Amino acid sequence: MAIELKAAPPQEVSIYMPYYREPNKRQALPYAISLYKQGEITGERHVEGSSPISFMAVWRVANLPSDLALCRLTFEGDADMSYEMTLENSEFVGYLIEVVSNIRDKGYVDFPQIFYSKLFRIKLASAEGN
Repeated sequence: MAIELKAAPPQEVSIYMPYYREPNKRQALPYAISLYKQGEITGERHVEGSSPISFMAVWRVANLPSDLALCRLTFEGDADMSYEMTLENSEFVGYLIEVVSNIRDKGYVDFPQIFYSKLFRIKLASAEGN
């Protein structure tokens, strides 16, 4: 599932910069913004011990980091396996930064586990055991 991303223009990236302090996130941010502007992506959810599950994610593109994004994921092309959530663009772009990292490091399109736990409304145990 090859995807080619170009960096978004600096003026589009600059309004998101204050939300991401880590250098690796800032490095991936122009590509995450470019991906965000596309409004959709197809990928595969990789679950340990299982075959990958294909998905299509679509979202409404807005201009500001504080605007709300409505994101819908449909698995295996099955409308009965569709899930939606609303979140701030800055948070969603943060997840897209992880998608860009997955593309670069692992060679496939997938969201991070924390994205799915929020999508499915599952509370993850924290590292501190809380």
